[in-house]
Amino acid sequence: MNTITAAMPFPRHPLAYAKPAIWLLALSPLAWLVATAVQQGLGPNPAEYLNRFLGDWALRMLFVALAVTPLRKLTGWTEVARFRRLIGLFAFFYVTLHVSSYVVLDQFLDWAAIWADIVKRTYITLGMAAFVILAAMAATSTTGMMKRLGGRNWRRLHKGVYAAGVLACVHFFMMRKGLQLEPLIYGAILAMLLGVRLLPNRKRAHSTRT
Repeated sequence: MNTITAAMPFPRHPLAYAKPAIWLLALSPLAWLVATAVQQGLGPNPAEYLNRFLGDWALRMLFVALAVTPLRKLTGWTEVARFRRLIGLFAFFYVTLHVSSYVVLDQFLDWAAIWADIVKRTYITLGMAAFVILAAMAATSTTGMMKRLGGRNWRRLHKGVYAAGVLACVHFFMMRKGLQLEPLIYGAILAMLLGVRLLPNRKRAHSTRT
């Protein structure tokens, strides 16, 4: 028994399982989408289904990334911050798939038509602006880029995630064309996630009271 245990060591820290779990959970929507496509279950307009599905999950992943700091503030669980970059990169991954589905399946790589669409349709303008912000953040997410930019400049750049979240929600609201419940729910979630940032940290508030 001891020999088997020695041959198959287990991670000492329970958070060692967290990153594999995040990868599994983050990729499960994409796996479901692929399985649905293989079974020809994307409906009469597969391109639109793909675009909306990927857009929905891009926004959800962005919300999960934005939820890391509020979770740390409300619970005092500082270790959760180590997963923020990974979750943020998954959010950008789904945003990239969402934009790619529009560029390839909707516009067939017609760059002139894509540019005209960006200029003409406000909701596409806002969506592309959010994509550019998130692309800049993804490109500078490494420790090496943080050192090159300097901590202060890096933090300023990465605060752009708040603007990207607002732009994405407005993009979603305008895309639905009319007052619908789902975009309002997403907007309310974003407002709560940003509002929690105004609260003091749990540890700091506790030390002040004591």
